[in-house]
Amino acid sequence: MVAEDDRFHSLIFTYGTLKRGFSNHSLIQDLAATGDAVFVATCRTAATLPLVCGPYRVPFLLNLPGSGHRVSGELYAFSARGLDRVDELEGTTRGHYERLPIEIEEVDGGGSRRRWAEAYFAHDGYAAELWRKSGERGFSSYSEKEAAGYVKRKDRPQNLSFLEQIRLYVESS
Repeated sequence: MVAEDDRFHSLIFTYGTLKRGFSNHSLIQDLAATGDAVFVATCRTAATLPLVCGPYRVPFLLNLPGSGHRVSGELYAFSARGLDRVDELEGTTRGHYERLPIEIEEVDGGGSRRRWAEAYFAHDGYAAELWRKSGERGFSSYSEKEAAGYVKRKDRPQNLSFLEQIRLYVESS
């Protein structure tokens, strides 16, 4: 059981490209192969939160409780090494995302169990602008429909930082 395994000290709610079937899930698969990640449950946020797409159809969960929907996702447990790798992907030291506490509700098995985890939220420096840019409309799940047109990091312009790309996106008409 995950809770009894000392290697796994961080629970992370994933809602976008880290989920099964999406482009960055290979990182979780690699971490699972080395014993640094394990799937825990299918879940959704306890509170309503905006989930929007930004530049290149990159998903962003916004820390604006009371707006949006209850967002569906997957819960994973990570070792310290695994968490470092996911933090790097999510750009937490570069101001792309912030890893913050979130209350989630497990929905596996017909019952529901609430627990606290963490999630990668759009950085507070641009979250409200993304919400305005989306017309203050989000979605409850990052699905194939929302992911259509997603551009992998390696295929994006390399002459601008991701923060510059976000700024250009929110300032565009």
